[in-house]
Amino acid sequence: MSDGPSLLLVRRLGLQPYPAVWEAMRAFTDARVAATPSELWLLEHPPVFTLGQAGRAEHLRDAGGIPVIRTDRGGQVTYHGPGQLVAYLLLDLRAAGLGVRPLVTLLEQTLVGLLADWGVAAESRSDAPGVYVKGRKIASLGLRVRRGCSYHGIALNVDLDLEPFSRIDPCGYPGLAVTRLRDLGVTLDVGAAGERFAGRLARALGLRLGEAAGAWRRGGYTPVAGDTGAPVSDP
Repeated sequence: MSDGPSLLLVRRLGLQPYPAVWEAMRAFTDARVAATPSELWLLEHPPVFTLGQAGRAEHLRDAGGIPVIRTDRGGQVTYHGPGQLVAYLLLDLRAAGLGVRPLVTLLEQTLVGLLADWGVAAESRSDAPGVYVKGRKIASLGLRVRRGCSYHGIALNVDLDLEPFSRIDPCGYPGLAVTRLRDLGVTLDVGAAGERFAGRLARALGLRLGEAAGAWRRGGYTPVAGDTGAPVSDP
Protein backbone atom coordinates (compact mmCIF):
# COMPACT_ATOMS: atom_id res chain seq x y z
CA MET A 1 0.00 0.00 0.00
CA SER A 2 1.28 3.46 -0.86
CA ASP A 3 2.17 5.79 1.98
CA GLY A 4 1.20 8.75 -0.23
CA PRO A 5 -1.35 10.22 2.21
CA SER A 6 1.38 10.55 4.86
CA LEU A 7 3.59 12.67 2.61
CA LEU A 8 3.74 16.29 1.56
CA LEU A 9 5.79 16.55 -1.62
CA VAL A 10 7.48 19.88 -2.30
CA ARG A 11 7.71 21.18 -5.85
CA ARG A 12 9.86 24.29 -6.45
CA LEU A 13 8.70 26.04 -9.60
CA GLY A 14 10.57 29.34 -9.61
CA LEU A 15 9.00 32.27 -11.50
CA GLN A 16 5.89 31.07 -13.33
CA PRO A 17 2.97 32.80 -15.09
CA TYR A 18 -0.25 32.68 -13.12
CA PRO A 19 -2.53 31.13 -15.80
CA ALA A 20 -0.25 28.13 -16.39
CA VAL A 21 0.04 27.31 -12.69
CA TRP A 22 -3.70 27.77 -12.12
CA GLU A 23 -4.42 25.35 -14.96
CA ALA A 24 -1.90 22.88 -13.55
CA MET A 25 -3.45 23.00 -10.07
CA ARG A 26 -6.86 22.22 -11.52
CA ALA A 27 -5.44 19.38 -13.62
CA PHE A 28 -3.62 17.93 -10.61
CA THR A 29 -6.78 18.08 -8.48
CA ASP A 30 -8.92 16.46 -11.16
CA ALA A 31 -6.41 13.66 -11.81
CA ARG A 32 -5.44 12.76 -8.25
CA VAL A 33 -6.65 9.58 -6.56
CA ALA A 34 -6.77 8.50 -2.93
CA ALA A 35 -3.13 7.32 -2.99
CA THR A 36 -1.79 10.53 -4.54
CA PRO A 37 0.47 12.40 -2.10
CA SER A 38 -0.49 15.96 -1.36
CA GLU A 39 1.88 18.60 -2.71
CA LEU A 40 3.14 22.06 -1.82
CA TRP A 41 4.15 24.22 -4.79
CA LEU A 42 6.59 27.02 -3.97
CA LEU A 43 6.95 29.77 -6.55
CA GLU A 44 6.75 33.41 -7.55
CA HIS A 45 4.55 35.05 -10.18
CA PRO A 46 5.28 37.88 -12.60
CA PRO A 47 3.15 40.96 -11.77
CA VAL A 48 -0.56 40.11 -11.81
CA PHE A 49 -3.77 41.13 -10.04
CA THR A 50 -6.18 38.31 -9.27
CA LEU A 51 -9.85 38.59 -8.42
CA GLY A 52 -11.50 35.84 -6.39
CA GLN A 53 -14.61 34.04 -7.53
CA ALA A 54 -16.89 36.60 -5.85
CA GLY A 55 -14.42 39.48 -6.24
CA ARG A 56 -15.90 42.91 -6.92
CA ALA A 57 -14.32 44.91 -9.74
CA GLU A 58 -14.62 48.19 -7.84
CA HIS A 59 -11.86 47.02 -5.48
CA LEU A 60 -9.44 47.13 -8.42
CA ARG A 61 -9.08 50.87 -8.89
CA ASP A 62 -6.21 51.22 -11.37
CA ALA A 63 -4.60 48.15 -12.90
CA GLY A 64 -2.40 50.18 -15.21
CA GLY A 65 -0.43 47.79 -17.38
CA ILE A 66 -0.60 44.88 -14.92
CA PRO A 67 -2.72 41.92 -16.11
CA VAL A 68 -5.96 41.13 -14.26
CA ILE A 69 -7.20 37.55 -13.93
CA ARG A 70 -10.49 36.41 -12.41
CA THR A 71 -9.79 33.10 -10.76
CA ASP A 72 -11.71 30.45 -8.81
CA ARG A 73 -10.26 30.94 -5.32
CA GLY A 74 -12.12 32.57 -2.48
CA GLY A 75 -11.58 36.19 -1.48
CA GLN A 76 -11.46 39.50 -3.28
CA VAL A 77 -8.53 41.16 -5.09
CA THR A 78 -4.81 40.78 -4.41
CA TYR A 79 -1.49 41.35 -6.12
CA HIS A 80 1.31 38.89 -6.89
CA GLY A 81 4.79 39.81 -8.07
CA PRO A 82 8.45 38.83 -7.88
CA GLY A 83 9.74 38.92 -4.33
CA GLN A 84 6.58 37.37 -2.91
CA LEU A 85 6.49 33.76 -1.72
CA VAL A 86 3.50 31.98 -3.19
CA ALA A 87 2.78 28.56 -1.66
CA TYR A 88 -0.01 26.52 -3.21
CA LEU A 89 -1.24 23.64 -1.06
CA LEU A 90 -2.76 20.74 -2.97
CA LEU A 91 -4.08 18.84 0.03
CA ASP A 92 -6.50 15.95 0.41
CA LEU A 93 -8.66 17.37 3.22
CA ARG A 94 -10.36 14.04 3.93
CA ALA A 95 -7.04 12.25 4.42
CA ALA A 96 -5.82 15.14 6.58
CA GLY A 97 -9.02 15.11 8.68
CA LEU A 98 -9.55 18.82 8.13
CA GLY A 99 -12.45 21.03 7.14
CA VAL A 100 -12.00 24.27 5.22
CA ARG A 101 -12.15 26.62 8.23
CA PRO A 102 -9.67 24.56 10.29
CA LEU A 103 -7.34 24.49 7.27
CA VAL A 104 -7.49 28.28 6.97
CA THR A 105 -6.68 28.59 10.68
CA LEU A 106 -3.81 26.11 10.35
CA LEU A 107 -2.28 28.06 7.45
CA GLU A 108 -2.62 31.37 9.28
CA GLN A 109 -1.07 30.00 12.47
CA THR A 110 1.74 28.38 10.50
CA LEU A 111 2.58 31.82 9.12
CA VAL A 112 2.26 33.45 12.55
CA GLY A 113 4.69 30.89 13.96
CA LEU A 114 7.08 31.34 11.05
CA LEU A 115 7.16 35.10 11.56
CA ALA A 116 7.74 34.59 15.28
CA ASP A 117 10.83 32.54 14.38
CA TRP A 118 12.16 35.71 12.76
CA GLY A 119 11.25 37.91 15.73
CA VAL A 120 8.12 39.40 14.14
CA ALA A 121 4.91 39.48 16.19
CA ALA A 122 1.99 38.76 13.86
CA GLU A 123 -1.65 37.80 14.19
CA SER A 124 -4.65 36.64 12.22
CA ARG A 125 -8.02 38.41 12.19
CA SER A 126 -11.45 36.84 12.45
CA ASP A 127 -12.97 39.41 10.08
CA ALA A 128 -10.32 39.24 7.33
CA PRO A 129 -8.34 36.08 6.40
CA GLY A 130 -4.59 36.49 6.26
CA VAL A 131 -1.79 37.53 8.60
CA TYR A 132 -1.09 41.02 9.92
CA VAL A 133 1.74 42.88 11.64
CA LYS A 134 0.58 45.93 13.61
CA GLY A 135 -2.49 46.17 11.41
CA ARG A 136 -0.58 45.86 8.13
CA LYS A 137 -1.18 42.82 5.97
CA ILE A 138 1.90 40.73 5.28
CA ALA A 139 0.28 37.56 3.95
CA SER A 140 -2.90 36.83 2.05
CA LEU A 141 -4.80 33.57 1.82
CA GLY A 142 -7.32 32.13 -0.62
CA LEU A 143 -8.41 28.55 -1.27
CA ARG A 144 -10.62 26.48 -3.52
CA VAL A 145 -11.82 23.03 -2.50
CA ARG A 146 -12.94 20.58 -5.18
CA ARG A 147 -13.45 16.83 -4.89
CA GLY A 148 -12.46 17.12 -1.22
CA CYS A 149 -9.06 18.57 -2.09
CA SER A 150 -7.67 22.10 -1.80
CA TYR A 151 -5.67 24.19 -4.21
CA HIS A 152 -4.46 27.81 -4.23
CA GLY A 153 -2.93 28.82 -0.88
CA ILE A 154 -0.94 31.69 0.65
CA ALA A 155 1.19 34.62 -0.48
CA LEU A 156 3.82 36.06 1.88
CA ASN A 157 5.37 39.45 1.13
CA VAL A 158 9.12 38.96 1.37
CA ASP A 159 10.84 41.64 -0.70
CA LEU A 160 8.42 42.64 -3.46
CA ASP A 161 7.50 46.09 -4.75
CA LEU A 162 4.46 47.14 -2.68
CA GLU A 163 3.37 49.98 -4.99
CA PRO A 164 0.76 47.92 -6.90
CA PHE A 165 -1.14 47.35 -3.66
CA SER A 166 -1.91 51.08 -3.66
CA ARG A 167 -3.98 50.54 -6.81
CA ILE A 168 -6.40 48.14 -5.13
CA ASP A 169 -8.39 47.63 -1.95
CA PRO A 170 -6.31 44.68 -0.72
CA CYS A 171 -8.59 41.70 -0.16
CA GLY A 172 -11.57 44.08 -0.51
CA TYR A 173 -10.66 46.43 2.36
CA PRO A 174 -10.25 50.10 1.33
CA GLY A 175 -7.22 51.70 2.92
CA LEU A 176 -5.73 48.44 4.20
CA ALA A 177 -1.98 48.90 4.59
CA VAL A 178 0.48 46.19 3.61
CA THR A 179 4.03 45.41 4.64
CA ARG A 180 6.87 43.04 3.77
CA LEU A 181 9.59 41.15 5.60
CA ARG A 182 12.34 43.47 4.39
CA ASP A 183 10.65 46.46 6.00
CA LEU A 184 10.50 44.53 9.26
CA GLY A 185 14.24 43.90 9.29
CA VAL A 186 14.06 40.32 8.00
CA THR A 187 16.48 39.87 5.11
CA LEU A 188 16.18 36.57 3.28
CA ASP A 189 15.20 35.50 -0.19
CA VAL A 190 11.95 33.90 -1.34
CA GLY A 191 13.55 30.46 -1.65
CA ALA A 192 14.74 30.44 1.96
CA ALA A 193 11.36 31.66 3.19
CA GLY A 194 9.69 28.87 1.24
CA GLU A 195 11.86 26.16 2.77
CA ARG A 196 11.10 27.38 6.30
CA PHE A 197 7.39 27.57 5.53
CA ALA A 198 7.37 24.05 4.08
CA GLY A 199 8.95 22.60 7.21
CA ARG A 200 6.54 24.33 9.56
CA LEU A 201 3.52 23.42 7.45
CA ALA A 202 4.46 19.75 7.24
CA ARG A 203 4.79 19.58 11.03
CA ALA A 204 1.44 21.31 11.49
CA LEU A 205 -0.22 18.80 9.16
CA GLY A 206 1.57 15.80 10.67
CA LEU A 207 3.06 14.90 7.28
CA ARG A 208 6.56 13.95 6.16
CA LEU A 209 8.25 16.23 3.66
CA GLY A 210 9.36 14.73 0.39
CA GLU A 211 10.84 15.96 -2.86
CA ALA A 212 8.41 15.83 -5.80
CA ALA A 213 9.77 13.54 -8.51
CA GLY A 214 9.58 14.27 -12.21
CA ALA A 215 9.33 17.51 -14.12
CA TRP A 216 6.41 19.87 -13.81
CA ARG A 217 5.29 21.11 -17.23
CA ARG A 218 3.37 24.21 -18.14
CA GLY A 219 -0.23 23.60 -19.08
CA GLY A 220 -0.77 20.74 -16.68
CA TYR A 221 0.76 18.23 -14.32
CA THR A 222 -0.60 14.72 -13.89
CA PRO A 223 0.36 13.13 -10.57
CA VAL A 224 1.47 9.52 -10.35
CA ALA A 225 -0.37 7.47 -7.75
CA GLY A 226 2.08 5.94 -5.32
CA ASP A 227 4.93 8.33 -6.22
CA THR A 228 6.55 8.87 -2.84
CA GLY A 229 9.33 11.14 -4.03
CA ALA A 230 12.65 11.43 -2.24
CA PRO A 231 12.94 12.57 1.38
CA VAL A 232 14.19 16.06 2.08
CA SER A 233 15.43 17.66 5.25
CA ASP A 234 12.97 19.57 7.43
CA PRO A 235 14.37 23.10 7.87
